[in-house]
Formats: sequence, C-alpha cells, structure tokens
Amino acid sequence: MIHDINDFKNVFFIGIAGTGMSAIAQYLAGVEKNVSGSDRYFKEGEFNDIKEKLSAEGIHCFLQNGEGITANTDLVVVSTAIEDTVAEVQKAKLLNIPILKRSEVLALIAKSKKTIAVGGTSGKSTTSAMLYDILSAGGLQPGIISGAGLISIIKEGKIGNAKVGKGDWLVIEADESDGSIVQYHPEVGLLLNIDKDHQEIDELMEIFGIFKKNTQQLFVVNQSNLLAKQLSVNAAHDFGVGTDNDAGYKAVAFVQNGLTISFNINGTDFNLNTVGKLNMENALAATAVANHLGVDLSICAAALKNYKGIYRRHQVLGYKHGVWLIDDYAHNPVKCARSMEACQPVADKVIAWFQPHGYGPTRFLRNDFVKEIAEALRPQDEIWMSEIFYAGGTAVKDISASDLIEDLKALGKNAFFVEDRNDFLETARPHLTSNCVLLLMGARDPGLEQFGKE
Repeated sequence: MIHDINDFKNVFFIGIAGTGMSAIAQYLAGVEKNVSGSDRYFKEGEFNDIKEKLSAEGIHCFLQNGEGITANTDLVVVSTAIEDTVAEVQKAKLLNIPILKRSEVLALIAKSKKTIAVGGTSGKSTTSAMLYDILSAGGLQPGIISGAGLISIIKEGKIGNAKVGKGDWLVIEADESDGSIVQYHPEVGLLLNIDKDHQEIDELMEIFGIFKKNTQQLFVVNQSNLLAKQLSVNAAHDFGVGTDNDAGYKAVAFVQNGLTISFNINGTDFNLNTVGKLNMENALAATAVANHLGVDLSICAAALKNYKGIYRRHQVLGYKHGVWLIDDYAHNPVKCARSMEACQPVADKVIAWFQPHGYGPTRFLRNDFVKEIAEALRPQDEIWMSEIFYAGGTAVKDISASDLIEDLKALGKNAFFVEDRNDFLETARPHLTSNCVLLLMGARDPGLEQFGKE
C-alpha cells in the first residue's frame, strides 16, 4: 500500500494533461520520481504544447492506449474525470498496481512539507500565486502546486502550475468541488469565501468544517459572514475586508483605475496590475498569511506590485480599435458576475461571452447563473453564450445555454445565443464600440486558450 511519498518511485498519470494532474506530475518529477503519463488529447504525429512541456521536464508521455503502464509501475494516478471503464485503469487493476486519485497523491505530497492549503469557492489559484510570490520575495523559497499557471513561471517556458521549492513551505489549492479538501492536514489553512457551485451551501459548510478541524491554524476571510460565524473563527486567526473592525487584517480605500487597483492593508499601501475588488480580497488573504509567517507588510506590497498574474484569470490578450480583449476562467455564477463587474471600470461597455461546461452543473446552477449575471449587467452591457461544453461521459443533454439566455431576455437583459463559438465574433462584431471590453469566460475546455488567441 502507498502511505507516504517515499513508498513509490515509478508513477503513471492517466489524464496527465489536465491542470491538476500536470501540476502534481511536474512536482513529483522535481523531487526525482520517474514520472510518465497519457492523455486522450495526445495524438500520434500531432503537436501538443502540454506534452512538449512535460517532456522537457523529463516526463515520458504516451498515447492513451495502455502501453505506458508496465509491471514496473509502482503507482497509477487518476483524476475524477477518469472512469473505471478506461482501458488503462483495467490494465492497472490486472497488474495489481495501486490506483490513487489526484487529490490523494496531493495529500501525500502535503504530508512531506509544511503546507499552506488555500480553499474557498473562488480565488484559490490567484491567492495561491500571490502567496507564492510574496513568500518568494520574503526569502522563504516556497514550492507551489496550483490549479493555474503563474505567468512568471510560464515565461520560463514551463506550464507554470508547479514548482519545487528549496524552503520548508508548500502552497497548494484545496479543492472543495470533489470534497477532497477534507484529505489535507495543513499547518496553515486559508478559506476565502463560500458560494453555491458544485454543491449546496450547507454541504460546503460541512466540508469546510472538517477542513477547519484538520488545520493547525485557520485563516478565514470574513467578508463572507456565513463562513466566519458558522466556523466560529474567533479562536483562530481571522481577517476581514472593509467594515469588520475586529479583523486582524483589514483592507480599505479600494480604488480601481482602468486595469490597476490600489488599497491599504493595516497602514501599508498596495498597488496591483489587475482588476476587481475580488483581487483586493485575494491579495488581503495572501498578505495576511505571509505576514503571520514573518514577511513584513512592505515586502508583501512590493511583491504584489510586481505580480504578473496567472493564466486565464483576467488575462489581457490585447487591445485594438478601442476594444480590450480579456480572458477569464470564470465558470460559476458568482465568478461570472464578479468577472464582469471587474471589467466595468475599464470601459463604457462590457460584452461578455460565456461557455458553460457540463450539462449537470449548468442544470444545477441555472437559476443562480441567471440571477447573478442579470444583477451584474449594466443597461449597456451584453451577455452572449455558446453551447455547453461536453467533455464526454454519460451526461443527459436536457438543457442548453440558450435556456439561460432566454431566461435573461425575459428579465429585459441584452442576452444573445450563438450556438457555435466560431460564429461568435462575426455575429457580435456590430455590437463592438470604440470603448469596450470583450470578456471571454469559460473553463475545463482545453480549446479555450486557442479560441482567445484566434
């Protein structure tokens, strides 16, 4: 059985191109494990950027046909998207090779380091990246396993979502969507917020409650009063935004000027090249943890002034004819609304395009999507949607993105459906003005990066 990171040497990942999987694969390669893997997006004779970057890290990539799994394989890792019927899973079982989920392997890695686990419905990747940058500037030489690539690491020619640090601390994302957050026992836990996403609020509160019990020291961003009250954070280190004078760390004087924001934390001025109050909250959370670990607030501010951002999180792709093109990973109701609101100070008009993913999640969140998006839209703003992204499997296709658009139209909103996203730009072109933001939103679909580039 695998109980420790030292219990295996040769590890194989099924679905290695996924963001969460590739991060762990790179980290394990960085601590001298023999790592290999396969993915259904790897095709014979076809270039794949993720495959190239994994190979450059010494990770052997295979087609998803089973040839990479042998009797020498000590461990097979699967993501939640990999079903038991996949041929490679069957082969691993036939060879009696232990199979662990991605989150279980991340828990093993976390056990081997002093870990800061970042949880919450929104902002985990951004806050993790900010915290990594601050701890690096503070000389702590941290490691990171993230759900998104840090632009600063991507510029090194890497995927950017993992780095092995020489210091004691490791920053990880603790995901509540599959409940895996309860597997971690970190030295420091950070909870950012709570919104209905993959589960109802009461289910999430139960999960976050277990996370609190497993954590030696808990930080809660109590801009979410629900989190602060129900988790009884009075005994832990907690910090808030704006109005909570009991908070140990408090952000005030928020100003957004175009694509930059400024605010003050406990008497220190912060300036970041990013957008939205949500990023003030993320920066506040990262700063609070880092300062508690001994990094001076002035160093926190200096590090965040140089923060380069992360892949597909309000990433500015270009500016032409008065139109800003911004790409964002927003994919649940609150994230979509906050993403749109963050772009509103940038230009007179926001044209937001959104591709929902998964028929089940879209059905579950239909009313929430309509409510949150409707409330975020100004009279001049527009919301466009293309059809739901289908990643395969046994989903019941009994809902369409057009259903959400019709709901929004019924509320008097400027809402438009264009089934094929490849038709979106030509259809929307007459709606563009000389002072607007074209905001792309969506997740899970690996083709979204190329869509933004095109």
